[in-house]
Amino acid sequence: MGHERQLVKDMMEPRHFRTLFISDVHLGSKAAKADFLLDFLRHHEADTIVLVGDIVDGWRLKRSWYWPQVCNDVVQKLLRKARKGTRVVYIPGNHDEFLRAFPGMHFGGIEVVERMMHDGADGRKYLILHGDEFDVVVRNARLLAYLGDWAYDTAIRINIILAAVRRRLGMPYWSFSAWAKLQVKHAVNFIGEFERVVTEEARKNGADGVICGHIHHAIIQDMDGIRYINTGDWVESCTAVAEHEDGTFELITWRALASSVPALAAIEMHDEGELAPQAA
Repeated sequence: MGHERQLVKDMMEPRHFRTLFISDVHLGSKAAKADFLLDFLRHHEADTIVLVGDIVDGWRLKRSWYWPQVCNDVVQKLLRKARKGTRVVYIPGNHDEFLRAFPGMHFGGIEVVERMMHDGADGRKYLILHGDEFDVVVRNARLLAYLGDWAYDTAIRINIILAAVRRRLGMPYWSFSAWAKLQVKHAVNFIGEFERVVTEEARKNGADGVICGHIHHAIIQDMDGIRYINTGDWVESCTAVAEHEDGTFELITWRALASSVPALAAIEMHDEGELAPQAA
Protein backbone atom coordinates (compact mmCIF):
# COMPACT_ATOMS: atom_id res chain seq x y z
CA MET A 1 0.00 0.00 0.00
CA GLY A 2 2.98 2.31 0.47
CA HIS A 3 3.34 3.00 -3.26
CA GLU A 4 -0.37 3.78 -3.62
CA ARG A 5 -0.28 6.07 -0.57
CA GLN A 6 2.64 8.03 -2.01
CA LEU A 7 0.83 8.26 -5.35
CA VAL A 8 -2.20 9.77 -3.60
CA LYS A 9 -0.03 12.35 -1.82
CA ASP A 10 1.76 13.23 -5.08
CA MET A 11 -1.57 13.77 -6.87
CA MET A 12 -3.08 15.78 -4.02
CA GLU A 13 -0.02 18.05 -3.85
CA PRO A 14 -0.70 21.11 -6.06
CA ARG A 15 1.33 21.29 -9.26
CA HIS A 16 3.04 24.63 -9.81
CA PHE A 17 3.46 26.26 -13.21
CA ARG A 18 4.84 29.51 -14.55
CA THR A 19 1.51 30.38 -16.20
CA LEU A 20 -1.98 28.90 -16.44
CA PHE A 21 -4.43 29.82 -19.21
CA ILE A 22 -8.16 29.18 -18.70
CA SER A 23 -11.11 30.24 -20.85
CA ASP A 24 -14.79 29.65 -21.62
CA VAL A 25 -15.96 28.63 -18.15
CA HIS A 26 -19.42 30.19 -18.71
CA LEU A 27 -20.25 30.70 -15.03
CA GLY A 28 -23.98 31.38 -14.88
CA SER A 29 -24.77 28.63 -17.37
CA LYS A 30 -26.19 25.34 -16.10
CA ALA A 31 -23.79 23.58 -18.44
CA ALA A 32 -20.68 25.07 -16.76
CA LYS A 33 -18.65 22.49 -14.89
CA ALA A 34 -17.70 24.93 -12.16
CA ASP A 35 -17.10 22.09 -9.69
CA PHE A 36 -14.49 20.60 -12.01
CA LEU A 37 -12.76 23.98 -12.35
CA LEU A 38 -12.80 24.53 -8.59
CA ASP A 39 -11.15 21.14 -8.12
CA PHE A 40 -8.61 22.01 -10.81
CA LEU A 41 -7.74 25.31 -9.10
CA ARG A 42 -7.20 23.47 -5.82
CA HIS A 43 -4.64 21.22 -7.45
CA HIS A 44 -2.81 23.76 -9.62
CA GLU A 45 -0.83 26.89 -8.74
CA ALA A 46 0.91 29.39 -11.00
CA ASP A 47 2.84 32.64 -10.85
CA THR A 48 0.33 34.04 -13.37
CA ILE A 49 -3.20 32.96 -14.29
CA VAL A 50 -4.66 34.38 -17.50
CA LEU A 51 -8.44 34.15 -17.90
CA VAL A 52 -8.92 34.17 -21.66
CA GLY A 53 -12.56 35.26 -21.88
CA ASP A 54 -16.11 33.99 -21.33
CA ILE A 55 -15.42 33.22 -17.69
CA VAL A 56 -18.84 34.64 -16.76
CA ASP A 57 -21.74 34.06 -19.15
CA GLY A 58 -23.51 37.41 -19.22
CA TRP A 59 -25.71 36.36 -22.14
CA ARG A 60 -27.34 33.54 -20.19
CA LEU A 61 -27.55 35.53 -16.96
CA LYS A 62 -29.53 38.20 -18.81
CA ARG A 63 -32.01 35.59 -19.99
CA SER A 64 -32.33 33.73 -16.70
CA TRP A 65 -30.39 34.23 -13.47
CA TYR A 66 -28.52 31.11 -12.40
CA TRP A 67 -25.68 31.49 -9.92
CA PRO A 68 -25.24 28.53 -7.53
CA GLN A 69 -22.76 28.59 -4.65
CA VAL A 70 -20.08 26.82 -6.67
CA CYS A 71 -19.88 29.86 -8.98
CA ASN A 72 -19.12 32.03 -5.94
CA ASP A 73 -16.57 29.46 -4.83
CA VAL A 74 -14.71 29.69 -8.15
CA VAL A 75 -14.64 33.50 -8.02
CA GLN A 76 -13.50 33.46 -4.39
CA LYS A 77 -10.77 30.94 -5.21
CA LEU A 78 -9.39 33.21 -7.93
CA LEU A 79 -9.58 36.26 -5.66
CA ARG A 80 -7.79 34.31 -2.92
CA LYS A 81 -5.00 33.35 -5.30
CA ALA A 82 -4.65 37.02 -6.31
CA ARG A 83 -4.42 38.06 -2.66
CA LYS A 84 -1.70 35.47 -2.07
CA GLY A 85 0.47 36.91 -4.84
CA THR A 86 -0.64 35.23 -8.05
CA ARG A 87 -1.00 37.68 -10.92
CA VAL A 88 -4.50 37.15 -12.33
CA VAL A 89 -5.31 38.78 -15.69
CA TYR A 90 -8.83 38.80 -17.16
CA ILE A 91 -9.28 39.21 -20.93
CA PRO A 92 -13.04 39.53 -21.58
CA GLY A 93 -14.78 37.57 -24.32
CA ASN A 94 -18.09 38.09 -26.07
CA HIS A 95 -20.17 36.50 -23.28
CA ASP A 96 -18.56 38.73 -20.62
CA GLU A 97 -18.08 41.74 -22.89
CA PHE A 98 -19.46 44.07 -20.19
CA LEU A 99 -15.95 43.98 -18.70
CA ARG A 100 -14.50 45.50 -21.86
CA ALA A 101 -15.65 48.86 -20.55
CA PHE A 102 -13.01 48.62 -17.78
CA PRO A 103 -9.61 48.11 -19.45
CA GLY A 104 -6.74 48.61 -17.04
CA MET A 105 -9.00 48.37 -13.99
CA HIS A 106 -8.33 46.04 -11.06
CA PHE A 107 -11.11 44.18 -9.26
CA GLY A 108 -9.94 42.53 -6.06
CA GLY A 109 -6.46 42.21 -7.52
CA ILE A 110 -7.68 40.85 -10.86
CA GLU A 111 -6.49 43.00 -13.78
CA VAL A 112 -8.74 43.53 -16.82
CA VAL A 113 -7.11 43.97 -20.26
CA GLU A 114 -8.46 43.70 -23.81
CA ARG A 115 -5.52 41.61 -25.04
CA MET A 116 -1.91 41.16 -24.01
CA MET A 117 1.49 40.00 -25.17
CA HIS A 118 2.95 37.19 -23.08
CA ASP A 119 6.71 36.73 -22.83
CA GLY A 120 7.35 32.99 -22.68
CA ALA A 121 10.10 31.59 -20.51
CA ASP A 122 11.93 30.46 -23.67
CA GLY A 123 11.94 33.97 -25.15
CA ARG A 124 8.98 33.48 -27.49
CA LYS A 125 6.21 36.07 -27.56
CA TYR A 126 2.54 35.06 -27.53
CA LEU A 127 -0.43 37.23 -28.41
CA ILE A 128 -3.30 36.45 -26.01
CA LEU A 129 -6.90 37.29 -26.90
CA HIS A 130 -10.30 35.65 -26.61
CA GLY A 131 -10.84 35.45 -30.38
CA ASP A 132 -14.46 36.48 -30.87
CA GLU A 133 -13.38 39.54 -32.85
CA PHE A 134 -12.44 37.11 -35.64
CA ASP A 135 -15.79 35.34 -35.54
CA VAL A 136 -17.73 37.03 -38.34
CA VAL A 137 -21.05 35.82 -36.93
CA VAL A 138 -20.47 37.42 -33.53
CA ARG A 139 -19.00 40.59 -35.00
CA ASN A 140 -21.43 41.27 -37.84
CA ALA A 141 -24.65 39.43 -37.03
CA ARG A 142 -25.45 39.55 -33.32
CA LEU A 143 -28.93 38.03 -33.80
CA LEU A 144 -27.47 35.00 -35.58
CA ALA A 145 -24.92 34.64 -32.80
CA TYR A 146 -27.69 34.50 -30.21
CA LEU A 147 -29.57 31.90 -32.28
CA GLY A 148 -26.39 29.84 -32.50
CA ASP A 149 -26.04 30.17 -28.75
CA TRP A 150 -29.59 28.84 -28.33
CA ALA A 151 -28.80 25.83 -30.52
CA TYR A 152 -25.68 25.17 -28.45
CA ASP A 153 -27.80 25.30 -25.28
CA THR A 154 -30.06 22.64 -26.75
CA ALA A 155 -27.09 20.38 -27.50
CA ILE A 156 -25.84 20.89 -23.95
CA ARG A 157 -29.26 19.84 -22.54
CA ILE A 158 -28.96 16.63 -24.54
CA ASN A 159 -25.48 16.26 -23.03
CA ILE A 160 -26.89 16.40 -19.51
CA ILE A 161 -29.50 13.73 -20.21
CA LEU A 162 -27.02 11.42 -21.94
CA ALA A 163 -24.46 11.90 -19.16
CA ALA A 164 -27.03 10.85 -16.54
CA VAL A 165 -27.96 7.73 -18.53
CA ARG A 166 -24.33 6.79 -19.15
CA ARG A 167 -23.51 7.20 -15.44
CA ARG A 168 -26.31 4.79 -14.55
CA LEU A 169 -24.96 2.30 -17.05
CA GLY A 170 -21.44 2.69 -15.68
CA MET A 171 -20.19 4.27 -18.89
CA PRO A 172 -17.64 7.15 -19.05
CA TYR A 173 -18.57 10.75 -19.84
CA TRP A 174 -19.02 11.57 -23.53
CA SER A 175 -19.91 14.95 -24.98
CA PHE A 176 -22.71 14.88 -27.54
CA SER A 177 -22.34 18.58 -28.31
CA ALA A 178 -18.62 18.26 -29.01
CA TRP A 179 -19.24 15.23 -31.23
CA ALA A 180 -22.10 16.94 -33.09
CA LYS A 181 -20.01 20.04 -33.70
CA LEU A 182 -17.25 18.03 -35.32
CA GLN A 183 -19.71 16.14 -37.55
CA VAL A 184 -20.96 19.33 -39.18
CA LYS A 185 -18.81 20.21 -42.18
CA HIS A 186 -19.37 23.94 -41.78
CA ALA A 187 -18.29 23.76 -38.12
CA VAL A 188 -15.08 21.93 -39.03
CA ASN A 189 -14.39 24.45 -41.80
CA PHE A 190 -15.06 27.31 -39.37
CA ILE A 191 -12.57 25.92 -36.82
CA GLY A 192 -9.89 25.67 -39.49
CA GLU A 193 -10.56 29.17 -40.78
CA PHE A 194 -10.62 30.60 -37.25
CA GLU A 195 -7.24 29.04 -36.49
CA ARG A 196 -5.80 30.44 -39.71
CA VAL A 197 -7.06 34.00 -39.14
CA VAL A 198 -6.01 34.12 -35.49
CA THR A 199 -2.57 32.78 -36.37
CA GLU A 200 -2.20 35.49 -39.02
CA GLU A 201 -3.11 38.12 -36.39
CA ALA A 202 -0.24 36.87 -34.24
CA ARG A 203 2.12 37.16 -37.19
CA LYS A 204 0.97 40.74 -37.87
CA ASN A 205 1.73 41.63 -34.25
CA GLY A 206 5.24 40.19 -34.41
CA ALA A 207 4.39 37.31 -32.09
CA ASP A 208 5.73 33.77 -32.24
CA GLY A 209 2.40 32.31 -31.17
CA VAL A 210 -1.17 33.00 -30.15
CA ILE A 211 -3.22 31.82 -27.16
CA CYS A 212 -6.99 32.09 -27.42
CA GLY A 213 -10.33 30.49 -26.57
CA HIS A 214 -13.83 31.14 -27.92
CA ILE A 215 -14.41 28.09 -30.17
CA HIS A 216 -14.20 25.45 -27.38
CA HIS A 217 -11.67 23.38 -29.31
CA ALA A 218 -8.54 22.75 -27.24
CA ILE A 219 -5.31 22.19 -29.17
CA ILE A 220 -1.61 23.04 -29.30
CA GLN A 221 -0.17 23.01 -32.81
CA ASP A 222 2.27 24.79 -35.10
CA MET A 223 0.81 26.55 -38.14
CA ASP A 224 3.23 27.98 -40.70
CA GLY A 225 5.83 28.83 -38.10
CA ILE A 226 3.35 30.22 -35.55
CA ARG A 227 2.38 28.29 -32.42
CA TYR A 228 -1.43 28.16 -32.13
CA ILE A 229 -2.82 27.36 -28.67
CA ASN A 230 -6.51 27.15 -27.80
CA THR A 231 -7.36 26.59 -24.16
CA GLY A 232 -10.65 24.77 -24.78
CA ASP A 233 -13.46 25.22 -22.27
CA TRP A 234 -15.11 24.12 -19.00
CA VAL A 235 -18.43 23.14 -20.55
CA GLU A 236 -17.40 20.14 -22.63
CA SER A 237 -13.69 19.35 -22.54
CA CYS A 238 -12.65 20.79 -19.12
CA THR A 239 -9.21 21.80 -20.35
CA ALA A 240 -6.56 24.35 -19.46
CA VAL A 241 -3.12 25.15 -20.83
CA ALA A 242 -0.08 25.35 -18.58
CA GLU A 243 3.32 26.88 -19.28
CA HIS A 244 6.23 25.16 -17.54
CA GLU A 245 9.27 26.99 -16.22
CA ASP A 246 11.24 26.10 -19.37
CA GLY A 247 8.63 27.65 -21.67
CA THR A 248 7.06 24.39 -22.85
CA PHE A 249 3.26 24.17 -22.90
CA GLU A 250 0.99 21.39 -21.67
CA LEU A 251 -2.69 20.84 -22.45
CA ILE A 252 -4.39 19.51 -19.31
CA THR A 253 -7.71 17.68 -19.40
CA TRP A 254 -8.90 17.73 -15.82
CA ARG A 255 -11.74 15.23 -16.16
CA ALA A 256 -9.28 12.48 -17.06
CA LEU A 257 -7.01 13.26 -14.13
CA ALA A 258 -9.71 13.91 -11.56
CA SER A 259 -11.48 10.63 -12.26
CA SER A 260 -8.55 8.68 -10.84
CA VAL A 261 -8.25 10.66 -7.61
CA PRO A 262 -11.31 9.23 -5.76
CA ALA A 263 -10.13 5.67 -6.35
CA LEU A 264 -6.68 6.50 -5.03
CA ALA A 265 -8.22 8.35 -2.08
CA ALA A 266 -10.21 5.20 -1.30
CA ILE A 267 -6.94 3.25 -1.11
CA GLU A 268 -5.59 5.87 1.29
CA MET A 269 -8.75 5.67 3.43
CA HIS A 270 -8.60 1.86 3.55
CA ASP A 271 -4.96 1.86 4.55
CA GLU A 272 -4.96 4.74 7.03
CA GLY A 273 -8.52 4.49 8.35
CA GLU A 274 -9.33 8.07 7.28
CA LEU A 275 -9.81 10.10 4.15
CA ALA A 276 -6.83 11.67 2.48
CA PRO A 277 -6.60 15.41 3.25
CA GLN A 278 -8.26 17.79 0.81
CA ALA A 279 -6.13 20.37 -0.96
CA ALA A 280 -6.79 23.95 0.10
